[in-house]
Amino acid sequence: MTTTAGIAAALTDLLFDRQVDLDTAFARHFTDDYRQRTDGTWSDHAEFIEHITHLRDVITDGRVEVHDELIVGDRYADRHTVYANKIDGSGVAFEVLVFAELATDGRFRQIIETTTMISGAAEDQNLGSAR
Repeated sequence: MTTTAGIAAALTDLLFDRQVDLDTAFARHFTDDYRQRTDGTWSDHAEFIEHITHLRDVITDGRVEVHDELIVGDRYADRHTVYANKIDGSGVAFEVLVFAELATDGRFRQIIETTTMISGAAEDQNLGSAR
């Protein structure tokens, strides 16, 4: 499996395209040993899946807008905004800064990200790492 699709394709498959099951979306874009640090807290594969499962339970749809993206060898960096509509009818938007390591097949092996909520309710502040 080789992918160079970037974060927008990965997040769209994980969060917004319900025709793609979670295991397929994960395998398409992330390695089995994937780990992620969000706002200082590390998550392993299982914790990341738990996080995405939670988001799928509270988000109905949305989109990812990539503002800046750079790939050099096995390094990936971007700045993107995630816009999401929640089941309760409210919306939320987060700007995300990403530094990542890619596997030889182009899938994400590790992501370190910082999230900043740019719109949404106070209780959505931790949505970027909620489980």
